[in-house]
Amino acid sequence: MRILFAGSPEIACSSLAVLAELQLTNGYPEIAAILTNPDSPKGRHGSASPTALSEAAARFSEQLAGAGREPVIQFKFDRIDEAAAKCIQAAGKFDLLVSFAYGAIFPAEFLKLFRLGGINVHPSLLPKYRGASPIQAAILAQDAETGITIQTLAERMDEGDILAQEKIPLDGTETGGSLSKLIAQKSALMLSSLIKNFESAVPRPQNEAEASYCQKTNHKSRRIDWRRSAGEIDAQIRAWSPDARCWTTNGGLELSILEGSPAWDKLGAILSAGLPEATAKPGSVLGVDKRLGILIQCGNGIYAARVLQYQTKKALDFRAFLNGAKNFIGTVLDGH
Repeated sequence: MRILFAGSPEIACSSLAVLAELQLTNGYPEIAAILTNPDSPKGRHGSASPTALSEAAARFSEQLAGAGREPVIQFKFDRIDEAAAKCIQAAGKFDLLVSFAYGAIFPAEFLKLFRLGGINVHPSLLPKYRGASPIQAAILAQDAETGITIQTLAERMDEGDILAQEKIPLDGTETGGSLSKLIAQKSALMLSSLIKNFESAVPRPQNEAEASYCQKTNHKSRRIDWRRSAGEIDAQIRAWSPDARCWTTNGGLELSILEGSPAWDKLGAILSAGLPEATAKPGSVLGVDKRLGILIQCGNGIYAARVLQYQTKKALDFRAFLNGAKNFIGTVLDGH
C-alpha cells in the first residue's frame, strides 16, 4: 500500500512516526510521499521555517537512507489546485491518502488519484465539532469527554463515513496543548491499527442530526469577558494555552492571563486571606491568595490568576508580577 501522508502541525508527527516505523520494520505500508504546507515565517526575525511534519519527514528520509532505501518525496502546497495535483500524480500511483491537520479541502477529482480513496484523522467525536478547532471546542464547552475519529474523506469538510472512533475522558484541567499531545499519541495507535486492517474496515455514516461545528479563532475573540463565570473563563484560558493567549486590558495595556484556576471551590482559602465573599464589579482585582494567585471577580465566582504577562514583557508568576505592579490590587480589568 503506497500512501501519500498529508499534514502540517506537530499533532500529525506521531502518526507519521508510527507508520514510518511499520515501513522500516515490516515494509508495509509504504509512505511514498509527504504533502505539507509551504515554509512560513517564524520567530523574532521572521525566517522561513518548515512545518513540523516537514521536519519529521526529513528525519524519516534519513532513516530510509540509512537502511539503503529511497528517501520520501516532499510536496509543499497550501492548496490542491490542478498544478499541485499534476505534480503529485507525476510521482507515481498511490493507493491511499492519509490526512491529519493538513488544513485544506481535497477536491473530488484529486481523491480519484487514490485507489482506496482518502482518510482523515479528526480530533473529536464526529459528527460533533466538525471544523478547525475541535480540541479547543471541547475544552471551551467543558465537556466530560472528547475523542478521535478516523473518517473517509468527503467533498465537504469532516462529513465522511466513520472508520474508527475512540473516546477520551476530560477532567477539567486539560489545556489545548496537553490534550493535543494525548490525541497525537492515541491517533497514531488508532491509525496504525486501521491501516493494518484497512480493506476489511466497515465504514458507517455520520448522523447529520447530531452535527455541530467549530470555527477558527482570532485575537479579538480571545478577549476575556469578566462578566462570564469563573469556570467559563478558566476553560477559555485553558483551551488556547499555550499556542494562543487570552487577554484583557489594564490601564490601556494588554494583559494576558496565561495560567490560573477558578477559586470558587476554595472559598475557605479566600476567606483566610481576609477577603469577604466578593460582590464587586466583574473584572475587579480583589486581592491575592498566597497559594492560589491574584483573585479577580467574575460574573459568577472568582478566578485566581497565577501567570500573567503584559504585552512586550516577560511572563511572570503572580508574586513576581505584583512586585512590579504595586498598584494592581484594586484596579478593574476591562475585559468587555
